[in-house]
Amino acid sequence: MSLICIVMLSVSCKNADKKDLVTAGILEVPTFDLQSAIADCDSQLEISVPKLTDLTKHPRLIETNETEWKEVNNHKLVWTSGFYPGILWYAYEVTGKDKWKEEAIKRTEVFEDFKNITEHHDIGFMMFPAYGNGYIIGDKKEYKNILLTSANSLASRFNPKVGTIRSWSNKMHPRWQQHITIIDNMLNLELLFWAAKNGGGQELYDIAVTHAETTMKNHFRPDYTSWHVIEYDSLNGDILNRHTKQGFSDDSRWSRGQAWGVYGYTMVYKETKDKKFLDFAQKITDKYLELLPEDMVPCWDFDVAQDPNEEKDASAAAIVASALLDLSTLVESKEDQERYYNAAIKMLASLASSNYSGVGKADSFLLHSTGAKSLGHEIDVALIYADYYYIEALARLQKMHKQ
Repeated sequence: MSLICIVMLSVSCKNADKKDLVTAGILEVPTFDLQSAIADCDSQLEISVPKLTDLTKHPRLIETNETEWKEVNNHKLVWTSGFYPGILWYAYEVTGKDKWKEEAIKRTEVFEDFKNITEHHDIGFMMFPAYGNGYIIGDKKEYKNILLTSANSLASRFNPKVGTIRSWSNKMHPRWQQHITIIDNMLNLELLFWAAKNGGGQELYDIAVTHAETTMKNHFRPDYTSWHVIEYDSLNGDILNRHTKQGFSDDSRWSRGQAWGVYGYTMVYKETKDKKFLDFAQKITDKYLELLPEDMVPCWDFDVAQDPNEEKDASAAAIVASALLDLSTLVESKEDQERYYNAAIKMLASLASSNYSGVGKADSFLLHSTGAKSLGHEIDVALIYADYYYIEALARLQKMHKQ
């Protein structure tokens, strides 16, 4: 599916702007060895899994210049607990090794009680990568009711006067006393869509669609870049403030926030087939691609990317690579299919290269992610969710090759 500029178009590669060519999808696509990338993930898990034996904790990050995962408690307020079992489910899918399924079951079922979390929106991140993948990949049909309960817990945070699911509660973030919605919340809609199709009812579908519509209207600037946080009046839905808590400034373009949007709206179109979501997904995706550097891995905030000393965020690249593979199968024109597919392959090739791979350096799949530099933590580290979306992208690509 690669496009090479000298074959199909009269545009001069030599004189054209490199970012324009990346966006158009007409630069030569690098060779990407999918099976080698899968084998690397498998070998990294062979190293890390025997070290991760405490079922009350999960791996969160590997600090700069360290090699082993720092584990954090499986607490109901820690949003990253579902990614490690999700990685194991995908490892089972891409390798066929039963031991990864067995490990995934063990690591998934330790936090069943999280299905009742109503304090925040992150229940979607916590439960769907673990229990959702367990149901879909592992055929664990007994997870159905756990997922339905989780979806209802998430839906309880929906405010019809605002039109979104409230992300955080006052006790978690006392600074914001009104209704807070963050762009990350788009990813949690997948749990609602799944539940609506599996016995949860139309209301869950309607909540997900309304949240996506409201976020599309209020969360993005005229240039299709995203704010991180919108503060609404909980009584009438008026916008009180816009923030970018994890970006360089409130009005800066935080790269992972844009990545959440790309993934979220691609998924919403996949679930609804409503063309307005596809059109929007393409607009925000094209903006993201336009802002990328040559290696396809963004700086942690696009507005500081001109400084070579600013850290990268491989997690954003992994999220978007996975989303682009899906988007390439959903768009109608062959040109769009090819340019999104090609961009995803270039991202995966970059992430699998020695510049970003953890192989031989640490226990993770990927290095050089940045969680929240503006808050002073998780700067140039390995992050568990970067690994999750990376192996998800590999799983999606493997399926595409088999079709």
